[in-house]
Amino acid sequence: MAVVEVTGASPYSIHIAHNNLADVAQRVAQIGARRALIVHQSPLQHVAEGLAERIEAAGVQPVAVCVPDAEAGKDLAVLSSLWDTLGEHGFSRQDVVVGLGGGAVTDLAGFAAATWMRGIKVIQVPTTLLAMVDAAVGGKTGINTSCGKNLVGAFHEPDSVFIDLGRIDTLPQAEVVSGSAELIKTGFIADPRILELYQDGAQNHWPELVERSVAVKANVVGQDLKESGLREILNYGHTLGHAIERRENYTWRHGNAVAVGMMFVAHLAQRRGLIDEQVVALHEEILTGAGLPTRYEAGAFDELYDAMLLDKKNRDGRIRFVVLDGVGSCTRLEDATVDEMRAAYEAISE
Repeated sequence: MAVVEVTGASPYSIHIAHNNLADVAQRVAQIGARRALIVHQSPLQHVAEGLAERIEAAGVQPVAVCVPDAEAGKDLAVLSSLWDTLGEHGFSRQDVVVGLGGGAVTDLAGFAAATWMRGIKVIQVPTTLLAMVDAAVGGKTGINTSCGKNLVGAFHEPDSVFIDLGRIDTLPQAEVVSGSAELIKTGFIADPRILELYQDGAQNHWPELVERSVAVKANVVGQDLKESGLREILNYGHTLGHAIERRENYTWRHGNAVAVGMMFVAHLAQRRGLIDEQVVALHEEILTGAGLPTRYEAGAFDELYDAMLLDKKNRDGRIRFVVLDGVGSCTRLEDATVDEMRAAYEAISE
């Protein structure tokens, strides 16, 4: 087992191992909970039942709730149903919510915990690669609205996170590909060794890749939980990525959209002289090698530009991009012109 510690005002541990549901149940009991709400998706029904049995054996009452898959679960009506369940079963501040599933479930479960009685504990048990290295770590929680993704939410750090590396082998290839984008992102912004491991073949290095990527995020959020400065680097590729997701009505996988977004800001940074053509080519090589897209529909820039104007990082009506000034090093670009953005977009247009 590897353990990555997240420091800060509310420190917690991220446990990386194989077959660790028993450890989850043990932690539920350790914190003194009387009840545990297990939020999960239908493909994980059997896993949720197994976890419920372990929690009950530990002397805690489990309440399992199945929610819709993917972004359909991050909906106000679904959240409201969780609040009703918490109320009907008498959940108090000493009780706990367990998010078992992908990033949508960990976002939803975390927000339910953050808002019930103004905050109860949440234990995150991510089961997709994307959730393991991104959504379940860092305390960001939220739901989607018609205005955009994750515009309603809260920072609510987990009590603990349990990553089961064995789940990677059970995932559809498309899920592994999408999750790779967030792993690769941490390589470009902070840990180039991750890029080397991808070049050697990610399937040979999952334990090290996950631990390194989680360590990057843990280091960042430990210093800057609420995205006042340093944490913005974790949004590398996300400005255009979120705009693509919105335009596609969230039918695109998050990692696929972020991959295109990384390619876009690489071209933007290269045109500003912050990185050279070799770094842009490295993006293309590694993202393509992982099976991720690096191009998007020609003629969509104006619509995507309007969506980027809604990005949470913007200040004074200016779109702010996280860009590289070297492999493993980031800066911010706050004065990109529409013409510069359009040129970078044309470079990734199909």
